[in-house]
Amino acid sequence: MLSIREERPTDIPAREALLDTCFGDERFEKTCERLREGRLPAEGLSLVVEADGAVVGTVRLWRVTAGPDRPALMLGPIAVDPAYQGFGIGSKLVRAALARARSLGHAAVLLVGDAPYYERFGFSTEPAALLWLPGPFERRRFLGLELTPGALVGACGLVAATGAFETPTSGLAASRPGAARFHYAG
Repeated sequence: MLSIREERPTDIPAREALLDTCFGDERFEKTCERLREGRLPAEGLSLVVEADGAVVGTVRLWRVTAGPDRPALMLGPIAVDPAYQGFGIGSKLVRAALARARSLGHAAVLLVGDAPYYERFGFSTEPAALLWLPGPFERRRFLGLELTPGALVGACGLVAATGAFETPTSGLAASRPGAARFHYAG
């Protein structure tokens, strides 16, 4: 039995192990990690898939700006345990995350990913065409989705992190390599 639910603090070690399995340490070198580094995910937008008490899927969304004064979310990373891939779990996670973001009043979502995969959810390169990230990225993989029509019309500039900072007591900081370089609000 699979269920999608909000991530709990006790899921952090399993989530990190799953991300390590799916992406390895290279995940910490990605440009989108610069937007997540030292930040908490957007409230209510960290989901996991549980199967028989184990975390087999994860997705998070993060608060960013899509250029000056234009709030948005950044989706990622999303991962599914290799033993559970091919059953539509990733699609269900994306749909659940987008539905939750919409219900919480968020207007737009950005991501860096495989365009043919994410097009099924409404993502395309056009909404992100005049935006850039704080590091290297492949333009054809930088995608946007308007949850509210017009939310990314005219969006231009640097995507920047705006989410709350992690704290030593948030339970997240110690779970990542390089945690000592994070800025902690205290």
